[in-house]
Amino acid sequence: MKVFKYALLALVLMAATHVEAQKFGYVSSQALLAEMPAVKQAEANLDALKKQLQKKGQQMLTELETNYRELQRKEAQGDLSPKQIEEEAMKIKEEEQKIAQFEQDMQRQLLTKQEELMKPVIDQVNQAIEDVASEGGYDYIFDAVGGFILYAKESHDVTGKVKAKLGL
Repeated sequence: MKVFKYALLALVLMAATHVEAQKFGYVSSQALLAEMPAVKQAEANLDALKKQLQKKGQQMLTELETNYRELQRKEAQGDLSPKQIEEEAMKIKEEEQKIAQFEQDMQRQLLTKQEELMKPVIDQVNQAIEDVASEGGYDYIFDAVGGFILYAKESHDVTGKVKAKLGL
């Protein structure tokens, strides 16, 4: 019985020496970004662009409304023939399509600008996370908000092994 206990103890000690402890950490990326002056500046620039684009869109809408009211007035007074009414209505329809296209372009432009302004900030945060991980000996760093892995030691990447299992 004593021999069994000693053998079990020896096995446990040998296993413990082969097990490598992994060090985990986490950050709150939202809190980091909220405190960065570069993010506040990027948001201010984005808001300015948004207001500028919205102003242009509002001008287009005002012009459309004016043209529509003018068409209604001329039609009510009998100043236009049916063919002229149809032509003017087509012009208004084209203006509506231009406004719809402008709105889509505006959204696309805002997204592009946001990505352009935030990329250097995100790169800076990622570099800081990698530096902290290296200096602190962390194997993994997670984002506290989404639970995403923000940093992992390359030695823990098993993608190649999984690909091999899948025959890829």
